[in-house]
Amino acid sequence: MRSKLMEHFVVLFVVVVLTSCAVIYFTFDIQALEYLTIFEPWSVAAVLGVLFVGLFFDGTRLVNLTKASGEELAVGDAINVVLSNYFLALITPGASGGAVAQVLFMKKAGIPVAKATAVVIVRTAMSIMFLIMMLPFVLLNDKALVVWFPTNVVLTICFILFLIPVTLVCFMNTRYPEHWLFFITNRLSKTMRRKVFLWYKEFRKASFILGKNPLAIIRAFIESGTSLLAIYSVVPVFISGFGLDISYPLVLGRMILLNLILYFSPTPGGSGVAEAGFVLLFSPLLPSGTVGIMAVLWRFTCEYFPFLLGGAICVKAFGANFLANINFGKKC
Repeated sequence: MRSKLMEHFVVLFVVVVLTSCAVIYFTFDIQALEYLTIFEPWSVAAVLGVLFVGLFFDGTRLVNLTKASGEELAVGDAINVVLSNYFLALITPGASGGAVAQVLFMKKAGIPVAKATAVVIVRTAMSIMFLIMMLPFVLLNDKALVVWFPTNVVLTICFILFLIPVTLVCFMNTRYPEHWLFFITNRLSKTMRRKVFLWYKEFRKASFILGKNPLAIIRAFIESGTSLLAIYSVVPVFISGFGLDISYPLVLGRMILLNLILYFSPTPGGSGVAEAGFVLLFSPLLPSGTVGIMAVLWRFTCEYFPFLLGGAICVKAFGANFLANINFGKKC
């Protein structure tokens, strides 16, 4: 398994280096050197500050959602969950490993798997729902985006995406899920079917417990929005560090749109898609030659830095063979 871990690291390292070099190479020009010479070092400290705020509220959101499910999660364990999500999301296709990592660390902290799964799903859904709710305001504030994303189409998509979790909640209150589960597990052994149904009932119960704590859900939703906006603020802070004066709401709005798209990206951690999307959205706003540098700074700060911290935590907690848990699910 150590060789598999190293293989993932090597592949990710190559992808990151090639993508970053390509982005800078195709967007760089001599004018960028001028901006590099006037870059203010204070912005690095400010960037780390807003990133810390974002990760902090991400952790408190997790703690409060877990408490709403009837369990307790220590702050230290919440930090492990948040950072492990960054790590495994970047080394698995479609960021699928991020959710598994969260459940693994919550189970290690003593949270039942079904409840941990419910909390992780709600946590992810909150982030997506917040971005969807913000999207109409983004379009109203940034008329240039309407050319690429017609308002009527975007609002229709937002409405459909908003209805999905509502429909799922209503669906969970019916007997249809059990009928479908019975059909799907028809060929499994009795022991395995019993485990599947026990997990489903625990998951369903955890979902209802969360639903019975609306104040906790609202608080977690506010923390979710605060976390996302703080992390996205890394870009406008970097822009200020280069001495550029660009509207903060405009930059934040485009970051909201970009990150909403990345939730549905098929590549690990949105690699390639994120950089290309950033260049496309911010080329009209940034001076010639700086957009590639800004894209790399954003990705390193908001993804690769937490990724390295998460990797150290995962190896410390499960050892170099922890990927076996992802591949075979023995500890889930």
